Amino acid sequence: MTTTDTAPAPTGPARPHPVTGGDRIFNLDMLRGLAVLGILAVNALSFAWPFEIYGDPESAPFAIAGANKIGTWVTDVFFHDKFRSLFSMLFGVSIFLVGGERSDKARGKLLRSRLFWLFVIGLIHGLGIWYGDILMHYAYTGLLMLLMRSMSAGKLLWIGGGISLFWGVVGAGMAILMANLPPEVRDGMGGPEISPEKIAATIEAVRTGGWIAAMTENLRAWAFVQGFSLALIPVTLPLMMLGLGLFKSGWLAGKGAIWTYLLAIAAGAAILAGLGWYRWQTLGVEDDPTGGLSAALAQFGFVITLGYAALLILLTRAGLKIITGRLAPVGRMAFTNYLTQSILMASLFYMPWGPLIYGQWGPAMIWSAVGGIWILQLIWSPLWLSRFEMGPLEWIWRCLTYGRMVPLMKRG
Repeated sequence: MTTTDTAPAPTGPARPHPVTGGDRIFNLDMLRGLAVLGILAVNALSFAWPFEIYGDPESAPFAIAGANKIGTWVTDVFFHDKFRSLFSMLFGVSIFLVGGERSDKARGKLLRSRLFWLFVIGLIHGLGIWYGDILMHYAYTGLLMLLMRSMSAGKLLWIGGGISLFWGVVGAGMAILMANLPPEVRDGMGGPEISPEKIAATIEAVRTGGWIAAMTENLRAWAFVQGFSLALIPVTLPLMMLGLGLFKSGWLAGKGAIWTYLLAIAAGAAILAGLGWYRWQTLGVEDDPTGGLSAALAQFGFVITLGYAALLILLTRAGLKIITGRLAPVGRMAFTNYLTQSILMASLFYMPWGPLIYGQWGPAMIWSAVGGIWILQLIWSPLWLSRFEMGPLEWIWRCLTYGRMVPLMKRG
């Protein structure tokens, strides 16, 4: 969720420096731009192949070797679960920016309207374009987050960060346990085996069956994903709380102590290095030679996320906006760019008006589509914003929220 509304003054412990609106909005837009670009790299495989392959890429008919191995490794190590976490943190901030304190009934009503229309748009997006929609999940989780928005920075950080760390430890323990169970026990606990024949039949049906076949497959996957998304509420809500805590403390605005950013970068880099090393060893092999360490380290993706954020915040703090400034326009139009990514990728892979290359490209080739869309959005976002106040879909969303037309063109 993006916003350019004026935020109420942050609450919580006193800070040595005030958080200015300009600093706050730039950093949020910059981080949101990183998130919306990064999430495409994770989602790309789900556009190009049946849902089962997205859940288990190593069961795909393409070999995890050579360029495909590198493409899969880059996605898994640097992108998977890092940018969903960042989106969740920033969404928690947006709940406060739009809704203000819990005592502000008028803004609370506006926030509920905003979340309602987000749910509606997400429903249309998920049913009509791409099953992996996250907007509905954010809408109903946001209803819970609005109850937390008046908490102090300290409480939000301790509760949100503590629960996120708890889930990481639990997930890591489960990953190591599963990897070290006897093979016959582990195989019995797994899901249904993915049939190559079924995958081939799904690909053929989507490529030859037109829009109805594509949407039938999309609906099947959408129903599963939305059910699974309900189980993610206990994971997403703490991340939203953590993000709002970082905002209220001034950390996201670059007002924290230098050592906190360096610590976040160091922790993220350490986990990233271990994950990269162990994940490479597990790709393309049947049994995990790392004893579950690869999957265990992957449970702490939110720590890597904080490292990414800390690095960009320090670059901005050092005045290097020539780098981070490229991301800010993309972030100001994150809603439009997120939905545009779905339209472009769906058109490329499975919509009948496109080239219908569904089930044809491996991870290496898919990266070419991701890179092309990145370049497109990095170019078009600042061009659009040079004439308009906000992205086109941000404008539609805001009109629906307020129940009236709001200005789109820049004045003068």
